[in-house]
Amino acid sequence: MSAHCQLTGAKPGFGNHISHSHRRTSRRFDPNVQRKRYWLPSEGRYVRLRLSTKGIRTVDSIGIEAAVARIRAQGGKV
Repeated sequence: MSAHCQLTGAKPGFGNHISHSHRRTSRRFDPNVQRKRYWLPSEGRYVRLRLSTKGIRTVDSIGIEAAVARIRAQGGKV
């Protein structure tokens, strides 16, 4: 699943395109997912994470160590 945030768990939402004639066709609302590299001092290495922009702000707030601990607690691989 490519459009998926490792920290917040944000996934695509689904809905409809509605044209001028009100014909409905299916569409996806993808989260704004970015690949970001962080230095993990406890392991002495960089980790590359796929995070939504909200997830990036969360890492800035709580720190990379706590964020990696949360991802691992959810069963994610880092």
